Amino acid sequence: MTPLEKEIAGEIRRSGPITFRRFMELALYHPEHGYYQRPRDPFGVEGDFYTNSQLQPVWGRLLAQQIEQWCGEMGAPPNFTVVEMGAGRAETSAEIQRWLPAARCIAVDVSSGKLPEKFSGVVVCNEFFDALPAHSIERRGKSLVEHHVALGESGFEWLQGEPSNPGLLDYMERFTLRLAEGQKTEANLAALDQLERIASSLEAGYLLTIDYGYTVEEIAGGRRFPKGSLMAYQKHQATEDVLADPGNCDLTAHVNFTALAERGEELGLAAAPLVTQMRFLMELGEQDNFAAALGAGEAGNEAEDNLKHRMQLKTLLFGMGETFQVLVQRKQSSGR
Repeated sequence: MTPLEKEIAGEIRRSGPITFRRFMELALYHPEHGYYQRPRDPFGVEGDFYTNSQLQPVWGRLLAQQIEQWCGEMGAPPNFTVVEMGAGRAETSAEIQRWLPAARCIAVDVSSGKLPEKFSGVVVCNEFFDALPAHSIERRGKSLVEHHVALGESGFEWLQGEPSNPGLLDYMERFTLRLAEGQKTEANLAALDQLERIASSLEAGYLLTIDYGYTVEEIAGGRRFPKGSLMAYQKHQATEDVLADPGNCDLTAHVNFTALAERGEELGLAAAPLVTQMRFLMELGEQDNFAAALGAGEAGNEAEDNLKHRMQLKTLLFGMGETFQVLVQRKQSSGR
């Protein structure tokens, strides 16, 4: 067993089977052995996966253009702040700062940065919510069961049990719809906690969420993700065996955009219609035919750079454009 596996096994021996949320929390965020806490770079060719943030400078420039537009619509408030949640290497924040030098840009990650107590501006959540620990739930007859993690002879294994948290039943009642018999799904209470945290700090401005996910209508009756959406990623390979090798692979759960939108409305975050990343970027790029994002006319923008930027844009629009969804939520100041 690895050191992290020994710690998880020890907790199970002491207290009994744990929720998958707890397993995922330890696997990703254990202070010493967690996937996102270890001294390694999970991104890019040598890592386990790619994100939009590796497609710089084009990705950061496009977001900066949108943020600049929103800042103008807000009347350019003093101390306008851009917060990137789950910033990783903070590549996007750095590019936004270069584009908007007057803005205060803050990169928040597992062990760095902090969400300001009160501010006006924009919060960027690019593949943030999918990495938050989630519960695994299944419909059995008229009841719901929760999948816990137990310790078997050959390692960690699933064990069905009663829902561990009363909040799970409320979540499932509000944010799922007509689950089929045997259908599994995830209840991400942590995502709602983070949403409340953001809404409490953001006095006025926008929350921009880019992630892969679904609406409740899309998964109703088991049309999508009948076995749930939990996945593990290692060396650019995806697997449904999310209990194997904790701490050495990324674990994710697709985002329930209905939950974010509806809970956000209760918190004063008015949601725009959900769109694909392709549509979001196409509408943004129509203003100048992507000239600014591609660096057209910039000094030192050589042919090699121009080609690289065009390939980045192509990947953002077509390689990832239909995979990721974009949810924009706006909070008006109390004085308006």
